[in-house]
Amino acid sequence: MRLYSELAPWWPLVSPPEEYVEDAAFYRQCLISHCNPAPESLLELGSGGGNNASYLKAHFRMTLVDLSEQMLTVSRALNPDCEHLQGDMRSVRLGRVFDAVFIHDAIVYMATTDDLRRAIDTAFQHCRPGGVALFVPDFTRETFRPSTDHGGCDGARGSLRYLEWSVDPDPQDNQYTVYYAIILRENGQPVRYYHDEHLEGLFSRDEWTRLLADVGFDPKLIRDPESRDLFLGKRP
Repeated sequence: MRLYSELAPWWPLVSPPEEYVEDAAFYRQCLISHCNPAPESLLELGSGGGNNASYLKAHFRMTLVDLSEQMLTVSRALNPDCEHLQGDMRSVRLGRVFDAVFIHDAIVYMATTDDLRRAIDTAFQHCRPGGVALFVPDFTRETFRPSTDHGGCDGARGSLRYLEWSVDPDPQDNQYTVYYAIILRENGQPVRYYHDEHLEGLFSRDEWTRLLADVGFDPKLIRDPESRDLFLGKRP
């Protein structure tokens, strides 16, 4: 996926940190209200460019893990005060536990039931007894609708604009596809065009709660202010 490799340095123009302030406040409240005592340490798996962490780090001692070293480089520039580690959320084992674990929309790249189960188990293995894990998929099977979106902005090095198109070619499977058309205008350089295709997982609410329970969590469905489905697991 070119967005997270060769195009990673442009991530702040794809997804500016200032767009995360309200969502990050909601995630923080979810973690605090369901964890007793209130969490102090937070592991974020699939932390990407570190936009959520740029707000959450004021309230938690954070460790950030992502598969893409290029995205970790972006996050280190934004969050030099956080610990950064390269790893796959399906298999990484840090040998320690945290008060809470957070997986934002990177969870959508778990495109099979086995991958999703492994990511949930990773969260469980790193969560202390009494701690919580919060999962934030873009869609569940019940909420998915084909859609288009666009965005991008200007920065010191140039400008970026993108078109995003989400479709479900086969409603009988657990996957959907997101296509990106990306236009870059780097200062003093000819305009460049890119295409990116992302295969993402799509699971029902029942599948989510079943997998959370299977690995040992007490599952809970939460709705955010935009009526999206979030899933919280509490480790007994």
